[in-house]
Amino acid sequence: MLALRRTRVLEMLMRYSPMAFTLALGFACVSSGVLAQKPDDQINARSLALTRAGEAALGTRDYQRAIDNLESALAVDPRNRQAFVLLGKVAQAEGLPGKAIGLYGQALGLEPNDLTALESQGEAMVQRGAVKRAEANLQRIRTLCKRECPQAQELAAVIAKGPPPAVMTAQSSSVVPPPPEKKPEKN
Repeated sequence: MLALRRTRVLEMLMRYSPMAFTLALGFACVSSGVLAQKPDDQINARSLALTRAGEAALGTRDYQRAIDNLESALAVDPRNRQAFVLLGKVAQAEGLPGKAIGLYGQALGLEPNDLTALESQGEAMVQRGAVKRAEANLQRIRTLCKRECPQAQELAAVIAKGPPPAVMTAQSSSVVPPPPEKKPEKN
């Protein structure tokens, strides 16, 4: 009877030990990766300094210097959401709303509840002519704020103003078919 129990115990150990070993190894790998990550509020100081320099260059409308500083800030610390937001503002100022939307999206990938990134992305969407998508951002901001907040007010004002006239004429001209071609008369 004792030998039979020992055999069953050995069988169970042999059957489940590879799975137990794999699970233990998996937990060890995951936990060591989590311990190595920094919290979001501990962005590299050099990256923050470059971000401030980029923001100053954006204020003086020196877009190339702003881009250089902000891209350097992201090279130092790719978790710097503010650098993505400021790069988006540079892209908007240069008339590239599609690029700006993507940059704001990267910031939102780091922190989905970033009100500034949501507002700025909504403004770029209106600039691009995607008013319905901007309204979705406005709704998300209102959900996050619970009460009226400045980001919601500013985005609502931009949406109410609507897209720039150049976008409106481009959209309306793409809907209207071209006039029919006149065929030359035969003699």
